[in-house]
Amino acid sequence: MRFLKSKEFILFLFLTLLFINASSYAAEPAQFSGILKSHNEVRSKFNQQPLTWSDSLAKYAQEWVNRLAETQNCQMYHRPNYEGEPDSDRYLQMHGENLFWASAEIKEDGEKKLQFFTPREIVAAWAEEESYYDYQSNTCQEGQICGHFTQMVWHESQQVGCAKAVCGDKSQIWACNYHPRGNYIGEHPY
Repeated sequence: MRFLKSKEFILFLFLTLLFINASSYAAEPAQFSGILKSHNEVRSKFNQQPLTWSDSLAKYAQEWVNRLAETQNCQMYHRPNYEGEPDSDRYLQMHGENLFWASAEIKEDGEKKLQFFTPREIVAAWAEEESYYDYQSNTCQEGQICGHFTQMVWHESQQVGCAKAVCGDKSQIWACNYHPRGNYIGEHPY
């Protein structure tokens, strides 16, 4: 009898741990399908651990892109990094952040249409910055940007969450936030 209770307890413990482990890894929402896989494909080229999806980072990103849509017509502005900067009282940056902006597509008749981008294309745009990054000097080529790439492959980052907002003029802003954040001066990303 005691043996049977022990087996039941072990089964209960196993199922509980399985549930806890599975619930710690949220799935990306359908509209971002492929964004996590795309990130991890880039990271794997540099022998970095895969990221997991974070609903709380996605909510954090959505809060910021909504703010940009409401107040900046979707223009690309990063969250403030320092207290005293505009919006720092409510929107101070706590995580790594990548932004992507696109204007509307303008048809021949002047009508504005939302451009279509897949999550994979957004990640690919950031990953293309690899060609501007020099690992030896840990710098970007002069006049180029490579911080989106280095944040994506940052060795300490473990989670990502992304969001998107569309403005009235059919422009759009995408954001992905990373925890822990990266791009520390003097540190290599991988």
